[in-house]
Amino acid sequence: MKIGVFDSGFGGLTVLRALLEKAPAADYVYLGDTARLPYGAKSRETVARYAVSSAKFLVEQGAEFLTIACNTASALALDAIRGAVTVPVLGVIETGVGCAAGVSETRDVMVVATSATVESHAYAAACTVHGLRAIEKACPLLVPLVEEGWIEHPVTAEVLRIYLTELKEQARIAGLDPDTLVLGCTHYPLLRKQIEEMVPRTVRVIDSAEATAERVAGTLELEGMTGKGTAQFFATDSVKKFRALGGRFLGREIDGVELVDLEKERTGNRK
Repeated sequence: MKIGVFDSGFGGLTVLRALLEKAPAADYVYLGDTARLPYGAKSRETVARYAVSSAKFLVEQGAEFLTIACNTASALALDAIRGAVTVPVLGVIETGVGCAAGVSETRDVMVVATSATVESHAYAAACTVHGLRAIEKACPLLVPLVEEGWIEHPVTAEVLRIYLTELKEQARIAGLDPDTLVLGCTHYPLLRKQIEEMVPRTVRVIDSAEATAERVAGTLELEGMTGKGTAQFFATDSVKKFRALGGRFLGREIDGVELVDLEKERTGNRK
């Protein structure tokens, strides 16, 4: 089984990291559309066009199952992707919310995500489907702090404290009693330890990357399989930067990244 993993940049590597731990016997092909990020600043139509071209590329590489490890693409382009390819497609929003629905007792959930994801209200909509009430909080400073490598920096700790305090107040005003916090951005798993230390022990922190890996492994019956598969990496910009920054998200060094021009791919020419 070859599984394609797609993100607009590096954050999706946390999903791949979880997949490699949960189902190491599968083969993986990862595409980071780094030349066209951030997706959050683009229109729904543009995000759909970019995401569809990326999904088609992964299928051309032999992917038999696609994991959309990008919250913006999952929020704005999942239907377009599913309509453009013939292989099964799974997004990170549905898996994160599904996991929250399975553990929440109060049925009240908090979500931290990027501004674009929050503005789409995709998490709130998914929570409603699962019978959950949701409070969403945009945390735009966290992605640049993570990419800067300031995981345990005092500045990051203070920013987290402010965001979580505001989120708690939002929940109080709304009359909710949340017992679950969903990390609605694939950068945020790198901050999970700090977040868990700042929220009450009664609040369960849901890592969408981990939840997605568990869902993929369970759906494809990959858990417990022996052997070690392969991992291919593609980026649409700066292979050097992808290796340097991506290793932080994957938790290991990345070798053999191939540069691909998706615009030329559309005309049948590979760079």
